[in-house]
Amino acid sequence: MKITVYNPQKGRLETIDAQVAEGNTTWFDNCADNYDIHMIMDIEGGILIGEYGYSYPFCIYDKSREDIDYSQHKALELKRMYE
Repeated sequence: MKITVYNPQKGRLETIDAQVAEGNTTWFDNCADNYDIHMIMDIEGGILIGEYGYSYPFCIYDKSREDIDYSQHKALELKRMYE
């Protein structure tokens, strides 16, 4: 499926193909604020970090869920490094 994401390395929105599946996505149900990390997903060559709410997921290349230990907190730190 096509997903519009924010690519901080290029500083723009882009549309990528990504398949949301149990094997490549981790969901976090403890979100209360719009900026809480709601989802991390492995994609080819990188990771998507999605916030709770209506913002575009961040696409960060050369990282994976395993690299951040499948951690919501580490995903937030990684996202902040690229903002």
